Amino acid sequence: QVQLVESGGGLVQAGGSLRLHCAASGRPISSYAMGWFRQAPGKEREFVAGISYTGGTTHYADSVKDRFTVSRDNAKNTMYLQMNSLKPEDTAIYYCAAPFAPWGHILVVAQEYDYWGQGTQVTVSS
Repeated sequence: QVQLVESGGGLVQAGGSLRLHCAASGRPISSYAMGWFRQAPGKEREFVAGISYTGGTTHYADSVKDRFTVSRDNAKNTMYLQMNSLKPEDTAIYYCAAPFAPWGHILVVAQEYDYWGQGTQVTVSS
C-alpha cells in the first residue's frame, strides 16, 4: 500500500505560479512512474503530467506543455508539479497518482492508476 498526500494548492491570479507537492509513504516510489491529474467541476478527471521512475522521462498534456514541469526527488519520496503562467482554465482539484506495478512506463489514463491522494484545490482568478 502507498499513501499519497498533495499540498501546495491555493488561490492565485492569472499569470501566477504554484508548486504542488505529492508526498508518498508506505513504500518507496523510486520504482514507479507517477502522474498528476486534475478534475474541474462537472468535468472528468484528466491527465496533466507524468514522470518515469528515474525522472528521466516526462510527458504532458498539450494544455499545460511549456507551462508546467513535473519532477521528483526519490530520496524524499516526493513528486512535484511546478505550474507557471497559470490560466483560469487551470482551476481544478489536482491529484497525484501511483500504479500498483513497478518499472512501468508513464500512464495517461486515470483508470490505470491504483493509488490516489485526496487532492489539492488550485483556483486561478482572472
